[in-house]
Amino acid sequence: MEDLEIRVGEEPRIEVHQYSTIVVVVTVATALILQAFLPVHFHWAKMLDLPLLVTLYFALSRRNPSSGLILGMIIGLIQDSLSHTDLGLYGIAKTLVGFFASSLGSRIEVDHPVSRFILTIVFCLFHNGVVMVIERLLLGHHERYFTLPLLLGALVNAALAVFLFAFLDLLRKR
Repeated sequence: MEDLEIRVGEEPRIEVHQYSTIVVVVTVATALILQAFLPVHFHWAKMLDLPLLVTLYFALSRRNPSSGLILGMIIGLIQDSLSHTDLGLYGIAKTLVGFFASSLGSRIEVDHPVSRFILTIVFCLFHNGVVMVIERLLLGHHERYFTLPLLLGALVNAALAVFLFAFLDLLRKR
């Protein structure tokens, strides 16, 4: 007769992929610096959201909601301080992205390029939705949510994410 194991409650979540602290810090710093300076010199770079891609990558890869939440908060607040947005706008949005991406990453396969492409589109739209809700409710701005440039930006970010995530996969601890 086979033994049957019954578990009550949630299973403990473990970080599936680990990265050295220096890799995370350099990756985040590079993304934030490029995000601050690329749009100044290249008009097309305004559609990129490199800090979002870095938040999404580490959240999906580490699959730990608390670390995804904290990393998203830190990246978002630094991005707020480097940009001309209200402080906390990107902090809140990237905190939510980090949390939900980590939670989702622990439940589905996120290492395949197609799933990464689709998830990046979904989280780009989610991120912009959170920003739009905050701007409308707290700041009184009335901007349209779904626009063609937003969809194009989500597609460009998703295409870049496939290659960026493959590169960052090489930096995992073995």
